[in-house]
Amino acid sequence: MRHKYLSLVVPVFNEADVIPIFLKRMNEIRSQVLDSLGANSSMELVFINDGSSDGSRQVIEAFATQDTSIKLVNLSRNFGKEAALSAGLHYSQGDAVVPLDVDLQDPPEIMLALIREWQAGAQVVNARRTDRSRDGLFKRCSAKVFYWLLRRISDHPVHEHVGDFRLLDRKAVDVLNQMSENTRFNKGLFSWIGFRVATVEYARPERAAGSTKWTFPRLWALAADGITTSSTLPLRIWTYIGGLIALLSMGYATWLVIYTFTTGIDTPGYASTMVAVLMLGGLNLLSLGLIGEYLGRVAIEVRGRPLFIVESTRGL
Repeated sequence: MRHKYLSLVVPVFNEADVIPIFLKRMNEIRSQVLDSLGANSSMELVFINDGSSDGSRQVIEAFATQDTSIKLVNLSRNFGKEAALSAGLHYSQGDAVVPLDVDLQDPPEIMLALIREWQAGAQVVNARRTDRSRDGLFKRCSAKVFYWLLRRISDHPVHEHVGDFRLLDRKAVDVLNQMSENTRFNKGLFSWIGFRVATVEYARPERAAGSTKWTFPRLWALAADGITTSSTLPLRIWTYIGGLIALLSMGYATWLVIYTFTTGIDTPGYASTMVAVLMLGGLNLLSLGLIGEYLGRVAIEVRGRPLFIVESTRGL
């Protein structure tokens, strides 16, 4: 049997405080992971430094001098987690690839269960969060609303409460690396590619150190990317809304004509006219804004700029 090679992809943005804790935990379970892969197997940790400014790069490089399995890809600036994760998939070499967060909210111990499912024949093994009580109230509520909405409008179902933490077979990773789109919503892509899927459930713990980098604007941008890349229903729905308003308008106009002819009295209409004008104006602006969201992403794709720029690498 061929020796197995496992790649861990770890995007990092200003996480200098938690990197030593993460590597300590990885060293504690490394032997268990390698034993589960089989004799003479090996693994690599591919860190993606996403433009950190707090010394994360220096911390990783210091550990890399002591451990040759630690690899580092430095991006030229902060491109965002979706781009950093894509860079990690491109640079990983393993038979199986596991993206996970450095803050230990993706417990490395769960990899043992992911590997068992992979060895049983699954090509994509999702890690589903069953308990998010350690997340903040806003994050829990927004995630619930987001997955509820995405489940109902997406062209292809996105696995609910499954983040980037999962195991991907090399065949799945190769397919993902062929996708050239710049507006990335990796969770949607992971679901879209198909393959044989299994799921492992776990309770999400608190961060080991530091604070989350997911601000409201970043979460909003991710949600917008997720919706616009997973479905065109938000565009199509305005056809139905426009048709309904047109029918109602025609019915109201017919009623006005009949009323005027039968009563001979002009209908006072200032208030109703203003309501109709304001309502239609608001709907027009809303629909134009939605079209603009899609058009802006089309413009990004047309430019053809690279998804990320690598400044330097170490150990690759």
